Amino acid sequence: MADIRAEIDRLDEELVRLFAERAGYIDRASEIKAEINWPARIGSRVEEVVSNVRAHALTYGLPPELVEKLWRRLIDWSIAREESRLGPDSLRKDE
Repeated sequence: MADIRAEIDRLDEELVRLFAERAGYIDRASEIKAEINWPARIGSRVEEVVSNVRAHALTYGLPPELVEKLWRRLIDWSIAREESRLGPDSLRKDE
């Protein structure tokens, strides 16, 4: 059991590292969006990301509904992070 827990802890650290890497790309996206006056939330992109992760979930034998719920939370957090840099979406145009 100790070996299994150690591997879970290792994977958790790797997941956090990957989320931090993803956040770096979110930050870069917000810089680009500011330059071209785009909003943080672009509905078509949100749905594209959700569709992608649902497909990945199926590939890896995970329930797509659960993965979608997790990712929608991640997307909401990412959009909030962008909005903290961009300001309100109401001042920007959609893609």
